[in-house]
Amino acid sequence: MQFGIFTIADITPDPMTGKVPTENERLRNMIEMGRLAEQVGLDVFAIGEHHNPPFVTSSPTTTLAYLGAQTEKIILSTATTLITTNDPVKIAEDYAMLQHLTGGRVDLVMGRGNTGPVYPWFGQDIRKGIEIAIENYDLLRRLWTEDVVNWEGQFRTPLQQFTSTPRPLDGVAPFVWHGSIRSPQIAEQAAYYGDGFLHNNIFWPMSHTKQMVQLYRERYEHYGHGKAHQAYVGLGGQAFMRKNSQDAWNEFRPYFDNAPVYGGGPSMEDFTAQTPLTVGSPEQVVERYLTMADHVGDYQRQMFLLDHAGLPQKTVLEQIVLLGTEVVPVLRRELETRKPADTPEAPTHASRVAAAEAEHGAFDDSYKFETGDNWTGLRAEDARR
Repeated sequence: MQFGIFTIADITPDPMTGKVPTENERLRNMIEMGRLAEQVGLDVFAIGEHHNPPFVTSSPTTTLAYLGAQTEKIILSTATTLITTNDPVKIAEDYAMLQHLTGGRVDLVMGRGNTGPVYPWFGQDIRKGIEIAIENYDLLRRLWTEDVVNWEGQFRTPLQQFTSTPRPLDGVAPFVWHGSIRSPQIAEQAAYYGDGFLHNNIFWPMSHTKQMVQLYRERYEHYGHGKAHQAYVGLGGQAFMRKNSQDAWNEFRPYFDNAPVYGGGPSMEDFTAQTPLTVGSPEQVVERYLTMADHVGDYQRQMFLLDHAGLPQKTVLEQIVLLGTEVVPVLRRELETRKPADTPEAPTHASRVAAAEAEHGAFDDSYKFETGDNWTGLRAEDARR
């Protein structure tokens, strides 16, 4: 299983000091988090995509490329890439470019987003969100898998003899997880293509998560990609830890009570009972997260949110160290002993390249001039006639 952390890069006042980080501080803090995540042995660092205050994650590829230059092993991912308000052509180009620059350490979580006003900012209608997501992702896959694309749809201008550049590294596109909390259509989409399904269940009871994952698994098998328990599943998570459980509760409570996303709602006691949020010792986090597979089956990726609600950077870094040194090693060991023998490992670029070579032979990465001519809309050979 892969373990990692994700950030939505909210700029939230610290309720204990009133301090509000600047945008620059928050961005620098994210990079420091990513570097430390690799140092303590985590597998994935992911950032969300938002185009509205109080967030500073409007350009995930820029941030991940900068972090990629300072790391060597960690997978760089998105907590959401907005498939609805981004042009699929730009997604295809940007993330293939990031693949090349990071040696393949890239994957994506595709999502529709949950901020309604964003849609008209980018010329889209939120009432068409599902339809846009379906059409745009179909085009994105074609841009990555076909050297020359002719395409016409409802939500963008047609493409004629178009070649997206650069081509995916080693002929293998970034692995895609489809992220959804409540839309069965997105679980269906993930299953149809044989992609991963990530249920970021940080605000939801396990009964709902179980239902969504079960739907995805059943449809994955229906489409012939493998058995239901072989589908690729990821979950979200939240934790706040101290060596002593009561210290964790006392320290985190003012942050929970004032957090923009759930402050003024359920009590921390109720929220931790009903969602994956776990406040306590590292041992208690291990105990809680060992039970997740009992509900959704063996899964491939577990992500944690650690840096929200105005927590100071020093505290966030301490949380990353506890997660990487005291929680994840135990979870790895225990979950490995429970995993069915025919359950696939979490996807990586190397494993997917090996699988492609086994099926199709070695990839020819020589530059191909017979691709589409993006100036004239003609193939190069046609343009010479």
